[in-house]
Amino acid sequence: MSVSCSVLFQSFSSRSANSLGSMGRKISMGRSGCSGGITNVTVNQSLLAPLNLEIDPSIQRVRTDERNQIRGLNDKFASFIDKVRFLEQQNKMLETKWSLLQEQNTAHYQIEPLFEAFISNLRRQLENLGCERARLEGERSNMEQSVDELRGKYEDEVNRRTAAENEFVGLKRDVDASFMNKAELQTKADSLTDEINFLRTLYDAEITQLQAQISDTSVVVSMDNSRDLDLDGIIAEVRAQYEDIANRSRGEAEAMYQSRFQELQSAAGRNGNDLQSSRNEICELNRSIQRLRGEIDSMKGQRSALESSINEAEERGEAAVRDAKGKLSELEAALQKSKQDMARQLREYQELMNVKLALDIEITTYKKMLEGEESRLSSHDSVNISVLHSSTGGKHRSGGNSHSGSGQKQKGGFSASSGASFSPNSTSKHSSGHC
Repeated sequence: MSVSCSVLFQSFSSRSANSLGSMGRKISMGRSGCSGGITNVTVNQSLLAPLNLEIDPSIQRVRTDERNQIRGLNDKFASFIDKVRFLEQQNKMLETKWSLLQEQNTAHYQIEPLFEAFISNLRRQLENLGCERARLEGERSNMEQSVDELRGKYEDEVNRRTAAENEFVGLKRDVDASFMNKAELQTKADSLTDEINFLRTLYDAEITQLQAQISDTSVVVSMDNSRDLDLDGIIAEVRAQYEDIANRSRGEAEAMYQSRFQELQSAAGRNGNDLQSSRNEICELNRSIQRLRGEIDSMKGQRSALESSINEAEERGEAAVRDAKGKLSELEAALQKSKQDMARQLREYQELMNVKLALDIEITTYKKMLEGEESRLSSHDSVNISVLHSSTGGKHRSGGNSHSGSGQKQKGGFSASSGASFSPNSTSKHSSGHC
């Protein structure tokens, strides 16, 4: 009688499988695909008695815990595979980004000569503006010197004008005094002329009266004939004396008044000439003052025009300098920003390389783990248990279930590309054994 015993993992525990495996001499265990025929074994009759299998009541809980653990491990391994895929995608994206950043850095390197040329051009413009400013400063100093000279001339002319005005005031005062003296003398001369005329009239009247008295008076003189008196001669003599006195007085008065009148006329002529010369000098000074005022006004206009042009040139130069400084600061800021961007991109590249290295290490680790798991599963062979019993003289063979590693790999295996999942049943079979 040949008995084939094939017990599933639901009926045996690991201890029963181990106890069954202790019967080494009477039970032959071989690998599937082993060369040679089936070896006949002698089975003890006591072994055919029903086995008293005491199933541990906690085995179901243990198996449930094992299934849960295996399911958790499967989920964790699937999450690891997803993470590996995500990290590979991130690696590709970072490589693409790094290539783009390298192209951008190449473009930045090509822009730097343009910046340097622009900066050199601005520096040349700044030097030209500095030269122009120095030239304008020289012109300004020359104009200031000319303005100072003209100011000195103007002050001299003002001083001369003030002196001339003071002299004119003094001359006018003298002329006024001379005019007053002339008027006073003219008044005195008129009064003296009137007095002379009055005295002349008075003398003429007295003479006329005396002549009338003389002509109207009839003197009866009884004289002694012995004495000869010439009354006509006496009267003529007296008249001649009076006329001589009157003529002499008239001549003296006329000579005195004539001399004084001539003196006054000569003084008035001199004063008139002085006044005319003073007036001519004043007119000449006024013309000179007007001419100097015109020159001063023109110089002031030229000075204001030059100052305005200098101010405009300074403003243009300062504006150009400010513009150049602003552009230079902008270029320096852009260059600094480019350097900072380059440094940041280098840091990002370094970080990406570090991340890539870590990812490569992690991917290599996972790959080695997967290869080790696959090699372990592929190297795991199935176990065949054959029990032979010759009760009737015949030979019967009972072959256990054959489980190959490849079949288990196909049933509950895993791959890195499509995700991994463990089968709890297959794992339980491996852990429980076969009978």
